[in-house]
Amino acid sequence: MFRLLFHEPAIAGNTGNTIRLAAGTGAELHLVEPLGFELSDAKLRRAGLDYHDLAVVRVHRDLDSAFAALGDGRVFAFTTSAEKKYTEIAYQPGDVLMFGTEPTGLPVDVLAHPRVVERVRLPMLTGRRSMNLANCAAVAIYEAWRQNGFAGS
Repeated sequence: MFRLLFHEPAIAGNTGNTIRLAAGTGAELHLVEPLGFELSDAKLRRAGLDYHDLAVVRVHRDLDSAFAALGDGRVFAFTTSAEKKYTEIAYQPGDVLMFGTEPTGLPVDVLAHPRVVERVRLPMLTGRRSMNLANCAAVAIYEAWRQNGFAGS
């Protein structure tokens, strides 16, 4: 299946919503510290409802530890500065869809990491700064899953 990677997420509710998304789609959710909240945060628990036990969530002390745990899956970095649209990628099981912290996104050094095979973006109207992290993750994971026939559904 696919893996979502949040680099230093800051908002508990977004991560909680994505835990629910991971449970519903079979995706793994990997979080790179530091987190802007505690995993016991009430907003995270409330947003994830009763799906926490149904989701695979891993926390990593840094990006290199996360990449080591993720094996050789291709890493796609989602950023507003990319030219290629997320729909132009042919996703494969095991791919990693990486997103940055709210609201600044992925730092330049992360975007340049050798594990990143492509930078991609979700289109939005000109002059808009960003979209909600959990919503972006949902759009991306559903496109990857759709391309693979919604395997397991």
